[in-house]
Amino acid sequence: MDIHFLVHEAGDSVGVVVVEGVKAGQKLNGWIMAEDKTVTFDVLEDIPIGHKIALKPLAKDDTVIKYGTDIGRAVMPIKAGEHLHVHNVKTKRW
Repeated sequence: MDIHFLVHEAGDSVGVVVVEGVKAGQKLNGWIMAEDKTVTFDVLEDIPIGHKIALKPLAKDDTVIKYGTDIGRAVMPIKAGEHLHVHNVKTKRW
């Protein structure tokens, strides 16, 4: 099985895409490293390599967790399978 995205812990709300060419409608395989298990997600949008995929629905102002760490907040609702990046996630510092 090919791995398309990585997740550090089962509680993370995002995974990081590790392959190029991810397109909307694809089914991606992810590896949850801490538990050594795999998950599968349908992608709703194109996602560039190194960017994030939502693993669960996030409401506006929800905390985004990546690799077990708070990386910011959702600035709009995000569906599971959508692309997360600077257009819909912002730091909590400002």
